[in-house]
Amino acid sequence: MNKQWAAFKESAVFADRVKTLYGDNQLALQQERYGKLVERFEKRFGETQEPLCFFSAPGRTEIGGNHTDHNNGRVLAAAVNLDTIACVQKTDDGIIIVDSEGFPPIKTDVFDLTVRKADFGTTLALIRGTAGVMKEMGYKVGGFKAVVSSSVLRGSGLSSSAAFEVLIAAILDGLYNGFVIDSKERAVIAQKVENIYFGKPCGLMDQMASSVGGMVTIDFRTEDAQVEAIACDFAAGGYALCVVNTGGNHGDLTDDYAAIRTEMESVAAVFGKKVLREVPQEEVESSIASLRMTCGDRAVLRALHFYDENERVLEQVAAIREGDLPAFFDAVTRSGDSSWKLLQNVYARPREEQMAMGIELSRRILKGEGAQRVHGGGFAGTIQAYVPLERLDAYVETIESAFGKGSCTPLMIRPEGAVMMPMN
Repeated sequence: MNKQWAAFKESAVFADRVKTLYGDNQLALQQERYGKLVERFEKRFGETQEPLCFFSAPGRTEIGGNHTDHNNGRVLAAAVNLDTIACVQKTDDGIIIVDSEGFPPIKTDVFDLTVRKADFGTTLALIRGTAGVMKEMGYKVGGFKAVVSSSVLRGSGLSSSAAFEVLIAAILDGLYNGFVIDSKERAVIAQKVENIYFGKPCGLMDQMASSVGGMVTIDFRTEDAQVEAIACDFAAGGYALCVVNTGGNHGDLTDDYAAIRTEMESVAAVFGKKVLREVPQEEVESSIASLRMTCGDRAVLRALHFYDENERVLEQVAAIREGDLPAFFDAVTRSGDSSWKLLQNVYARPREEQMAMGIELSRRILKGEGAQRVHGGGFAGTIQAYVPLERLDAYVETIESAFGKGSCTPLMIRPEGAVMMPMN
């Protein structure tokens, strides 16, 4: 066993980190998980006495604000106890090597950080892009070797891509800048990477929630997003926050996601504005007849969803702060209904309506207790449900009988975003 890891795994520092990031009774599980990561590192790169370091970036769950961030709206989101972790060693050759579990190793050179359209949509683009954006912003970058493992499953709706982007930014910051980058700025770096190098016109919610940690409400009205922490403990209120992976492939849905933003912005453009947040709601509602002709019905419906959802985030925040879970659940349910009817992101094509089935099955199981809604980007993947703790086992059993064992995951809100864990 690596001597650094042998000492660190039994330390009070590691035990404290585990309790904070993953909850109670998780030490043995995480010792095994992180230990396997060290074993993989030495198998891949050879035994070493040089300093090793762990980094972790959490997945996120969207609580409110479905597809509002890219039009400068409000969102409510939280980091969760499923994360992407890396065992890392700094190198002086300018070469980054990332070996992610289940995928071929990726190698890139920090002296060649050009944007390549041929790499759009690839993990290589995310790694090169993170180094490129950080260097352009004046931060130091350099080489490292890393093995990566993730409990944020790809396509799970918990934003494995954002967790990976935030992780790489944290590694470069920790190794070369003293881990000094503000969590909000780190999220902006990750978004730029996805927009410029990866070729996906995403918003900022996923990266912000992963980078900052805890439950946060974010207002994107201005370029300097306003981020505010919200204290929340659903378990203390008698409920479990769950996500259900209903199946489906996100890989061919980029155009569907992009169309939501494009159509919302097409409505804003009619009024000479870039995004809907710059256009008063009453101007849109009083111009529906002409907007239908100019932009089409779906674009108008999506614009109306934006305004309603933007206000619902305020309702949800107020309800949580007041401890009024029934009011919060009512807003969650209305959010889900709006995503289904107005935003239209519950399914992308006929005969692939798993999300719709998951939402409806949850509604029938919960019978008015708790809530259920589409989760994240939509079209395929996960839904979200708030389940009374005394009915959690029955809910999981029924849901997994429909969607498969392991499809339902109860979550804990993780209080911290990206973290660096030196072993010395």
